[in-house]
Amino acid sequence: MPKSSGRNFNNPGDDQKIMSSSHIQAAQQAKQPAEVTHTKGQKAGGTESPTLAENKGTQAAEPDAPPPDPFSNLDQLRLSQDHMAAIGLKKELMTVPVRKPSKEWFVRVHPDPDYRLETAVIEFKEDSEVYLVDRTLWSELAAEPTFSPRLFLTGISRPGNVVFLWPIRLPGEDGRLDSWNQSAIEIATTIATEKWVRISSNRHLAAYEPYVAAASDSWGEPQWPEKKFSQLVRLAFRHSLIDNLEHPALKRLRGEE
Repeated sequence: MPKSSGRNFNNPGDDQKIMSSSHIQAAQQAKQPAEVTHTKGQKAGGTESPTLAENKGTQAAEPDAPPPDPFSNLDQLRLSQDHMAAIGLKKELMTVPVRKPSKEWFVRVHPDPDYRLETAVIEFKEDSEVYLVDRTLWSELAAEPTFSPRLFLTGISRPGNVVFLWPIRLPGEDGRLDSWNQSAIEIATTIATEKWVRISSNRHLAAYEPYVAAASDSWGEPQWPEKKFSQLVRLAFRHSLIDNLEHPALKRLRGEE
């Protein structure tokens, strides 16, 4: 008759004893320290040997110097008045406006008398149009109210370096000239030929007043165009020259257009 294994399958307490024994063995194995392997040059406990620490110290890269700040000196980025020449370019003058100086401009007037012209024009004030009139038509148009003598001076602006022809009314046949145009002639032919000035109107005086730029001396002389004065006049009036009585501008005055 086979021997009994001593396990009573009808007794649940025996299964509990076997399971408890397995849990105890597993817990004991978990408490045993795991095998520790150390890398070369490293001691148990996670500390490095002096040799490895020294090697790392000598191999550490020196900190890089910060890159230069491109915005620390803005003068390196600033355009000069002759910046076109500095980069090897030459600006070709193609347009010469006929106008008074803008209120915010500082201007200079060419000191050479050869860059001035006394002549006669037809002016449409509302349209800000000025037409140069051929000398052969002056006697025909003498009675026309929009016909009058003008002084044209060569000017240049700052900012912008705009070359322009500055028209100023001259005395008529009676020799009279209003204080506005008289003051404009005085400013343009004297102080504006030597200093950068801003032209301001004074209604209490009924005249213009000049204000010299504080930096006028440091700004230096203007860069005048190399063109002759006749070339500047051609650019200014190439589309605005009245050379015959059938010109569209005269037809407008006669009510034919």
